[in-house]
Amino acid sequence: MAIVKATVKGQIVIPADIRKKFRIVRGTRLNVYEQGKKIIAEPLQNNPVEEGRGMLKTGGRILKALRADRKREAKR
Repeated sequence: MAIVKATVKGQIVIPADIRKKFRIVRGTRLNVYEQGKKIIAEPLQNNPVEEGRGMLKTGGRILKALRADRKREAKR
C-alpha cells in the first residue's frame, strides 16, 4: 500500500505500478466519486467500443446471424 500526500491544490500522485496496471497515461480521464468514507478514482476507457472488442468471444456467430437476418428482411 502506498501513502501519498495531497498538494495545496488537492492533487495527488498515483504510484507508477498502479498507473501501469490500469494503463493511466497523461490525459487519461478518471471518474472520481465518494463511496461511504472512501474516495474512488476509476479510469474511463478512451474508446469504449475498442476496449470492449472481443469481450463476448462469439467467433463471429452474432455477425453472421445479423447478416443472414438482414438478407431475409431484404427479400420481403
